[in-house]
Amino acid sequence: MRDWLVHIRRNEHASLQTQIREALVSAILDGQLAREEPIPSTRKMAKSLGVSRNTVVLAYQGLLDDGYLVARERSGYYVSEKAIESAAPPKLMVKPQVAASSIDWSSRLTMHPAEQSNVSKPLDWQSYPYPFIYGQVDHTLFPLAEWRDCARQALGKKWLGSWTNDTWAHDDPLLVEQIRRRILPRRGIMANDDEILVTLGAQNALYLLTTLLVSPSTRVGMEEPGYPDVRNIFRLATPQVALLPMDERGLAASDEFNACDLVFTTPSHQFPTTVTMPLERRMELLKRAAKHDVVIIEDDYEFETNYVNEPCPALKSLDDDGRVIYVGSLSKTLFPGLRLGFLVAPRNVVEQARALRRLMVRHAPNNNQRTAALFLSLGHHDTLIRRLHRAYRSRWEIMSEALKQHFPESSQVPSFGGTSYWVRGRQGLDSEELAQQAAEKGVLIEPGRVTFGTPDAPRNFYRLAFSSIDEQKIEPGIRILADLVRR
Repeated sequence: MRDWLVHIRRNEHASLQTQIREALVSAILDGQLAREEPIPSTRKMAKSLGVSRNTVVLAYQGLLDDGYLVARERSGYYVSEKAIESAAPPKLMVKPQVAASSIDWSSRLTMHPAEQSNVSKPLDWQSYPYPFIYGQVDHTLFPLAEWRDCARQALGKKWLGSWTNDTWAHDDPLLVEQIRRRILPRRGIMANDDEILVTLGAQNALYLLTTLLVSPSTRVGMEEPGYPDVRNIFRLATPQVALLPMDERGLAASDEFNACDLVFTTPSHQFPTTVTMPLERRMELLKRAAKHDVVIIEDDYEFETNYVNEPCPALKSLDDDGRVIYVGSLSKTLFPGLRLGFLVAPRNVVEQARALRRLMVRHAPNNNQRTAALFLSLGHHDTLIRRLHRAYRSRWEIMSEALKQHFPESSQVPSFGGTSYWVRGRQGLDSEELAQQAAEKGVLIEPGRVTFGTPDAPRNFYRLAFSSIDEQKIEPGIRILADLVRR
């Protein structure tokens, strides 16, 4: 046994027992340990690693049970021959390398989404001291113990079949019930179970709807500036994407709107400007949609983060014709990695979306659905929302004061609340260059050019989010940013 085969770190999240097991399994499967090679005794291994012998015994016992090791009386532990055989790739499966240029894949691809402009964020954003980035959460605010309890219940024997079985195109009935009873009524929406579809986040819902409703001849309208991911989805389906004008009340009631077959909008908290559409404008758009036969997709993102004013009814709740399709997500109040969203539409639309989703992913992971359903049903979600409202309200006010001090008249306070500010820099400012310079100082911001769909998009806009940054760091981060802008 070579000493370098096993290393343990006491500050790792994994237990010492797990680390010993993983190290030995890797050594066996990677061929570092040969067939029938002896393994150190539990006493010797414990001494060399500085751990208790019981820890090593438990690790070895697990490897014996799984067939990686064999024990021989009065001889010790050895690498199992069967483990080596199962790790070795069959000779018949080995294929020669194919030259990278043998196939012109670019000419065979029917679309090139990788060439589209997208929002880019560093994966290691938590290592930056001032992360003003959108869509992430502050882990200190999340009720981890309550979520773990719901996960334990969901994964218990009582519901073993509900999360281990393939449910084909069906959703967790408990989650659908919670969406129908707990979430939608807050937006004034009443729906039946067969009018609700659980999706892998709002993004999945938007892709499903685009696939079903948009053809190359469909004229689609969306806000300018607007959500870049949905614009990219639309442009994969049709060349006719109209960029509809905005004003101080959100999406404008215009002739361009009237000419569309389908319109995407974010009325409660416009992406990215944070403007909230007033009730009068909502009623006017619905009237125009009925007159000109326009279908509306309403993305009610951040609907749970209104901590400033009384909520304005969702477009879907005001819709008498059934022409509004509602899209929601649990990402902004739970966590984005959960990938759970939903759409609400007429049952015949949901029926087709369910069948299409089955062809793509079948259904969202059942264990995640049941855990989220329990989290909602036990009241943990409501408690979390109240906690987020307190934290976000404080950060919202601190950022407002910091922007007034360092960037006077550059931004408007979001009347909805939410988790971000939309900032208009001085003329000539390049927010992408600013973002690069700011990152070198530990400050992360989001350049705004990508939210515009026109080739000559303005470059002086950027977004500052506060959902994932400690409130004590907001003003210092804004001060650093202001110094960079002045230079």
